[in-house]
Amino acid sequence: MPAHPAFADGPLYLDYNATTPVDPRVAEAMEPYLTQWFGNPSSGHVYGAEPKQALERARRQVAALIGARADEIVFTGSGSEADNLAIRGAVLAAETDRPHVITQITEHPAVLETCRALERLHGADVTCLPVDHHGLVDPQDLTAAFTPRTVLVSVMAANNETGALQPVSELARLTRAHGALFHCDAAQAAGKIPLDVIASGVDLMTVVGHKMYAPKGIAALYVRTGVALEPLVYGGGQERGLRAGTENVALATALGAAAQLAADDLADGDHHRIRELRDHLHSRLAAALPGRVHVNGPAEPRLPNTLNVSIGGVRGHELLAAIPEIAASTGSACHSGAHTPSPVLSAMGLDTDRSLAALRLSLGRWSTPDDINRAADLLIAASGTT
Repeated sequence: MPAHPAFADGPLYLDYNATTPVDPRVAEAMEPYLTQWFGNPSSGHVYGAEPKQALERARRQVAALIGARADEIVFTGSGSEADNLAIRGAVLAAETDRPHVITQITEHPAVLETCRALERLHGADVTCLPVDHHGLVDPQDLTAAFTPRTVLVSVMAANNETGALQPVSELARLTRAHGALFHCDAAQAAGKIPLDVIASGVDLMTVVGHKMYAPKGIAALYVRTGVALEPLVYGGGQERGLRAGTENVALATALGAAAQLAADDLADGDHHRIRELRDHLHSRLAAALPGRVHVNGPAEPRLPNTLNVSIGGVRGHELLAAIPEIAASTGSACHSGAHTPSPVLSAMGLDTDRSLAALRLSLGRWSTPDDINRAADLLIAASGTT
């Protein structure tokens, strides 16, 4: 594959879990709907016909990536919006006195903050499940948390920091047995691993464009046929009445094209290539820094592109600051000059030193063996001097 123009003069990009560059093929697919085909897809004349067809084609492409039907896909403006629509929408539609929601402690803030808002504004009860030292939910903990008022469980497919893959199918099965809905935020998983909403038994699933080589500002929510949601945005009835506003056909087209490319990559086994590169990077680091390299999260099940490691004796933010040739993330947040451990790693029981040493190295479509070897050389050299 030709080099991506965004990386021509920049540092090595190992932050694909934060965002991805727009695939040039995606940009090419959306361009006509920014220029020539400008019409409103709800219009009955010729200018609306092509945008309407493009919108439905994109819906089919997104649905195919996750094993859904096209009419079960609702386009949204972001993954956070999709999470809000799923969680708030399901709780308000349930019309239950003091509805009960179950989630888990390492969810994305879009899920956790929505749950807190439901507690504050709508009198909901929220149970936040713990995770083990790998960051995984114990299905027995979920079983123990159900009440007769439980209306929704929301557990992500893959953690954005460690790549840990939750036992979604088992959690969804337990949820259905208790008569509740199951929402899965698959922002990090979609396009990286095969997903099937039917086989996994989920009722709602979030898919995000900028995590799989589409632009920012476009996402989708799978809503299983028969699931009732209260809309977030009221108005003209677009998107099955769940998200009013004239659709952004260009961005929907981009998400559809990205979903098609991701499905093709999965079929071709590109995730295996990326896993091999990730494991090679880990092996290089572990061999050169014996006893100092510790993986945070499970070895498996894990996203094929994600390596979260702590290198003993160095702080993650200091290490990356010493290597401007690498663009990656750490496991800490900086507040007024002081670094605090990642809440995800803290929830897993990691001590402060190990959490502050963490690096998240995430690979993607344009990662090459040369990139990985150069990154390993730079990290090894800096770890011995920082």
